Amino acid sequence: MKYEPVIGLEVHAQLLTESKIFCGCSTQFGREPNENACPVCAGFPGVLPALNKKVVEFAIRAGLATNCSIERYFSSFARKNYFYPDLPKGYQISQYEKPLCNNGFVDIETNATRKRIRLTRIHMEEDAGKSIHDAHGDASLVDLNRAGVALLEIVSEPDMRSAAQAVAYLRTLRGILQYLGVCDGNMEEGSFRCDANVSVRPEGSEILGTKIEIKNLNSFKAVEKAIEFEIKRQSDTLSEGGKLFQETRLWDDNREETRAMRSKESAHDYRYFPDPDLLPLVIDDAWIGEVFAALPELPSARKARFMSEYGLPVYDAELLTSRKDIADYFENAVRVHANAKTLGNWIVGDLFRGLKERKLDEQLYISNWPVTAEHLAEMVQLIDQGKISGRIAKTVFEAMLDSGKSPQQIVAEQSLEQVSDTGSIESAVQQVIAANAKQVEQYKSGNEKVFGFLVGQIMKVTQGKANPQKVNEILRDKLKSGT
Repeated sequence: MKYEPVIGLEVHAQLLTESKIFCGCSTQFGREPNENACPVCAGFPGVLPALNKKVVEFAIRAGLATNCSIERYFSSFARKNYFYPDLPKGYQISQYEKPLCNNGFVDIETNATRKRIRLTRIHMEEDAGKSIHDAHGDASLVDLNRAGVALLEIVSEPDMRSAAQAVAYLRTLRGILQYLGVCDGNMEEGSFRCDANVSVRPEGSEILGTKIEIKNLNSFKAVEKAIEFEIKRQSDTLSEGGKLFQETRLWDDNREETRAMRSKESAHDYRYFPDPDLLPLVIDDAWIGEVFAALPELPSARKARFMSEYGLPVYDAELLTSRKDIADYFENAVRVHANAKTLGNWIVGDLFRGLKERKLDEQLYISNWPVTAEHLAEMVQLIDQGKISGRIAKTVFEAMLDSGKSPQQIVAEQSLEQVSDTGSIESAVQQVIAANAKQVEQYKSGNEKVFGFLVGQIMKVTQGKANPQKVNEILRDKLKSGT
């Protein structure tokens, strides 16, 4: 029997607020353990939470960008009771019956096929702290810096049917949140992570199978591999006559397998009840209107514009708009030199490759990269002006990556300006023709492939500085005339 996977994702996105959701503690990453903590974070008796208005604004922004309806008249917070070793008060403040955002959707593309993924809800909640095991003898340590940091939990409907669709959904959602400026999407630091709910059912069936949750996946690669493993494990179990049980599992990156963590809880296990310390939210239309008016151009719209305005192919437009900072970088370069297609090729090709080789692609903001948009545009301008060849540009580009210097400075320091002087090129052509009589005869006998060899020899003699167009013109003329 063939089985069909059914996948839904619960994404936790850490918000880019300066302070936590219910207190004034900093959210800065990388501080000393427990430096960003106060009596509210630590759950001291008698402390009261005070809601951060910016968190609500960010939630509304995310809801509007994902086509959700915003709960205007009554959105409430609840206590989710559960043993959190790194959330001292013993419960998490979240939203349950009345989330802020409901019934949205995100459109994804896989293999040139468009699919709509429905969103059940987006709600606000606080993050837990971090437990550190085996770092101090047989004791576990607790760091409360992250406790109380604002999260959005974005819950999808089980609309995905493959690991590839799940990854496409995550990439699309992360791009939207980054464009909105509400989450940096840094999966390594845990500010964008997800739980995957996976089940399988016989192909053609409409009845959902046993849902199994995979917790805290923090990379696209882990999401893809964990879902693929779980689909196979569940399908094999059923094919062999076994039975699946609702449970929570963890992904083991080293062994590349999931393993049982605990039996899966249901909502009643958490004993949700309204938080008595927080009043329900009432959102007026004027505020929603203000947030909507301030929404930026989102990735899908920007991709379509890049294709129509700059004539970019689908693949390049998709790569260039996958991150807002990259799209901004491209448009900043186009403002300096309007050759959009060539600039796009350099960014998608050489820039991405150079950054990956130097592991600079792990940086979240291209403003930290050594080649500025202005310098890249100036280099392409030098090519278009005939001052450097495409081959020399490769050398200039590598020097820009290593030094951060401008292309003009590098060309001047290394004497790389292209030679367009007819006399100098003719001299090099004559030298190569004289040294390669056999190849010259082959060309005259109709072997066109030899022409490329001769051009290469001329470029070698001129150290790559000769203008290729003039080299081709002069060489053909000399071979034709026999002089």
